[in-house]
Amino acid sequence: MGIVKISDVLHDDLRIASLSMSRSINAQAEHWIRIGMLAELNPDLTYSQLVKKMMKDNALTLKEIIG
Repeated sequence: MGIVKISDVLHDDLRIASLSMSRSINAQAEHWIRIGMLAELNPDLTYSQLVKKMMKDNALTLKEIIG
């Protein structure tokens, strides 16, 4: 685990978004990072499609762990 330095403005945005989405600030930052990475790798997908892809990928991983 490392420390990532971000601007105060982005940190404030994270705090507001995390409250709205009922996530911790770190969980919100991880969500934005994952969505951003997926968006760069899949520029043709919409936000909703990216979220579905993320959920599908996580579900497959969970099935592998449980199964």
